[in-house]
Amino acid sequence: MQSALRIKTTVLPGGKIEVIDDTLQAGESVDVIVLPQRASTARQSAVDILAGAPGQRLFHTAEEVDTAIKKERDAWDR
Repeated sequence: MQSALRIKTTVLPGGKIEVIDDTLQAGESVDVIVLPQRASTARQSAVDILAGAPGQRLFHTAEEVDTAIKKERDAWDR
């Protein structure tokens, strides 16, 4: 069995797609999967995604995290 074949092509008028490959035999049965390439949107970093989330981030700096952890640990000792 032949491995997957990946070909980029352009959709022709009438929504037609043409696939040409010398390794394909006339009369051979094949499966065709079409993955339209939409205009890509700009990728966001994880920090940008979190900043836009409802409630945003609890801490904004490493120092704020350290302070909160210290307060929590001090509360355990009481």
